[in-house]
Amino acid sequence: MALTLQLPTPAGALENYTLRGTSPLQPPRGTKFNRIAYSAAHVVADPLAAIAPWLQCAIDWDATIAYRQRLWSLGLGVAEAMDTAQRGMGLDWPSSLELIRRSLDAARDVPGALVACGCGTDQLAPENARSVDDVIRAYEEQMAAIEKLGGKLIVMASRALARVATGPADYEKVYGRILSQAKQPVVLHWLGDMFDPALAGYWGTKDVDAAMDTALGIIAAHASKVDGIKISLLDKDKEIAMRRRLPATGGADGSGVRMYTGDDFNYAELIAGDGFGREAVHGKSDALLGIFDAIAPAASAALGELAQGNLERFHAILGPTVPLSRHIFAAPTRFYKTGVVFMAWLNGHQKHFTMVGGQQSARSLPHFAELFRLADAANLLEQPELAARRMKTLLALHGV
Repeated sequence: MALTLQLPTPAGALENYTLRGTSPLQPPRGTKFNRIAYSAAHVVADPLAAIAPWLQCAIDWDATIAYRQRLWSLGLGVAEAMDTAQRGMGLDWPSSLELIRRSLDAARDVPGALVACGCGTDQLAPENARSVDDVIRAYEEQMAAIEKLGGKLIVMASRALARVATGPADYEKVYGRILSQAKQPVVLHWLGDMFDPALAGYWGTKDVDAAMDTALGIIAAHASKVDGIKISLLDKDKEIAMRRRLPATGGADGSGVRMYTGDDFNYAELIAGDGFGREAVHGKSDALLGIFDAIAPAASAALGELAQGNLERFHAILGPTVPLSRHIFAAPTRFYKTGVVFMAWLNGHQKHFTMVGGQQSARSLPHFAELFRLADAANLLEQPELAARRMKTLLALHGV
């Protein structure tokens, strides 16, 4: 029987919406990929904790780790304690380290599970960030703690460094120190200011091409210590230009430094690759994406098809997810986490729609309604009847 509910429109009216009635996507288990694919994973808040949600962090550890186990079961790696997990937007450093510890422990029970861990400077209070040496010490503190647990590092972009640096030389100093000490090749992280306004002018300039030159110079000087770089600029041409200039030697296996796309607008074509050499390291992008949390079944199925050479099928599966992703990551982009967690709730992967920092309030009801429509169009409502019931609950809370 068709499922119909009333959804608000952007104009503020209500209209009937009937779900498409298609079978939810069920990717085959055990599929091999020919791309490295990390999903930056969200955390599940504990709604029963007696805390001040805007000021304190309480996590449902069992549900949070269960979600990571789901991602691993689909063949995806986990990029842990990143901005998708609300790092710097409610998730503090002590909670991040505990998350990393629990995730690494859980991964040991899953053969082949990939985990890479966010290493930043977010424990450094603004008033204590007076120089690049303060930033270096903050990075080193997190680096030591994560490496002690056996974790692979994602060196996250630093708000503190963006605040105190006076030019590219300061970035060269900081990254030179950190990379020279890394026990294994790391993933660097370039997050555009659309994701975090505090990172404007990263690499010492607001000129993106000049910033890219600085980042590439740092990578070239330390190629053996850089697995790859994840860039989130929402500009596919910039990403393609940068990946073609990455060192052809170095990286985690000596075959070259990888580009990990963080472009939640253009990921399908960037992962597929281009005529420059579709299967060469610098002819395609691997992935480290927040949207993979919300579209995990489609990502897994599409990557499996790509590995078998079925490019048309890859695009047929992943293409319909792009409008959903563009909606979830619409400006203000930094609130995309709300849509990611909303998808997890709709699909039954958590019992509630509450978030660390109260961020469930960061998007409007019309935004959620359109997200629901787009998820249905992409065959991403895993339990349509449950999703419809939960959408109706949200509508009722808003007076519909």
